[in-house]
Amino acid sequence: MSQPPLRERSAWLAAAGALLAACAVALSAYAAHAAAGDAQARLQLAAIFAFGHGVALAALAGAASTRLARAALGAGLLAGTVLFGGSLVAHVLLGWPPRLAPAGGMLSIGGWIAFAIDRLRH
Repeated sequence: MSQPPLRERSAWLAAAGALLAACAVALSAYAAHAAAGDAQARLQLAAIFAFGHGVALAALAGAASTRLARAALGAGLLAGTVLFGGSLVAHVLLGWPPRLAPAGGMLSIGGWIAFAIDRLRH
């Protein structure tokens, strides 16, 4: 069975990055207008994290020509951002403990390191 072209294999990463960035803008607006104090700070941190990683995903998806690169971006940056930011948002909006934030942060760090290794190899 042949694999789909590289463009199709990485398009979902670019689309996910764009959606993260869009959610980050909306979250930042919500934080600015509907939250205060510690809640506002946590939501703004989640928004900054999601925006930065969303833009990075959208920009770097085209360079994800290997399995390692796609795993670094998908499992590292995307999943890490969702866990980190999602945990902070769930803490503020639902009162859940932000237990997944550290795992999300570690996934993001690992994703960046794996992507750097992939780029050094190619």
